[in-house]
Amino acid sequence: MTIDPRDFEFIRKLVRERSAVVIDFGKEYLVESRLARILRARKIPSLGDLVSLLRAAPGDGLCEEVVEAMTTNETSFFRDQACFALLQDKLIPELLAARPRGERLTIWSCACSSGQEPYSLALLLHEMAGQLAGRKVAILATDVCESMLLRARQGIYDQLEVSRGLPASMLARHFVPRGRAWQVKPEIRALIEFRRLNLAGLWPALPHAGLVLLRNVMIYFDVATRQRVLQHVERVLEPGGYLILGSAETMFKLDSAFERRTAGGAAFYTRRSA
Repeated sequence: MTIDPRDFEFIRKLVRERSAVVIDFGKEYLVESRLARILRARKIPSLGDLVSLLRAAPGDGLCEEVVEAMTTNETSFFRDQACFALLQDKLIPELLAARPRGERLTIWSCACSSGQEPYSLALLLHEMAGQLAGRKVAILATDVCESMLLRARQGIYDQLEVSRGLPASMLARHFVPRGRAWQVKPEIRALIEFRRLNLAGLWPALPHAGLVLLRNVMIYFDVATRQRVLQHVERVLEPGGYLILGSAETMFKLDSAFERRTAGGAAFYTRRSA
C-alpha cells in the first residue's frame, strides 16, 4: 500500500488544521501504517478511496477518526522519573506551602493521551498524603482525542501498559484486576477531571493552575503554534506557578515569557521576572 503525493498532502493539511500536528514530508510510511486500521475496519479498498470519502463527506466522523489515528499517543506511567522526583521533592511541596490551607491547588496535564500521566500524578499525591495535611489538590487532564479520553476515564490498562513505569507496589494497592487487564481504583479516578481540549484551537475557560505539565506535545507543532499555546498557558498559570515541558523540549526561538530553571537534574519553567 502506497499513498499518492496529493493524498498525502491532503492528510497533512487535514491533520494540521484539526490538531496543529505537523506531519513532515518523508513520513508517508507513518500515514500508511496508521491509517491501515481504518481501511480494514471500514472496508475501504485504498488510501485514495479514503481521501475521496473525506473530501465528499468531511462531517461523518471519518475526519475525526483519521486525525485521532495520526495523533501520537505514546505514553507510560511515571514517564521521566527525574520529573516526578522533582514534583515530589520540590515543586508540589513549595506550591502547597505558598498557599493558604483552604485554597485548592490545581494541576493540569495538558495532553493526557490515555491517562497515564494524570494517574501518575494522582498516585504520587496519594503517596504524599502526609505532606498534603488536608490541603485540596485537583487534577485537570485534557486531550484532543475523544477515544483517548474515553480510555483515560475508564482507567483500564493491559499488562504491558502497567508494566511500563508503574511500581508493582502501586499496582497492588491502587488497581483491581479486570480479566487480563487492570483498572485504577475509583478513589484514584475521582481525583481527575478529564476534558476535551485542542491546544491549537479555541480555549474554553479553564481554572487557574499552579502546575502545568505540557510534556511531549509541542514537538509536533510548528513555531507559531508553540508560541500561541505558551501565551495561553501563561494566562492559565498562577503567579509563582511552574510549567514543565518534555525532557526533549525547549523554549529555544519561542521568545516566551518563561525562564528555565533546574533542580535535581530536571528542568522546569517559571515566569520571567518583570
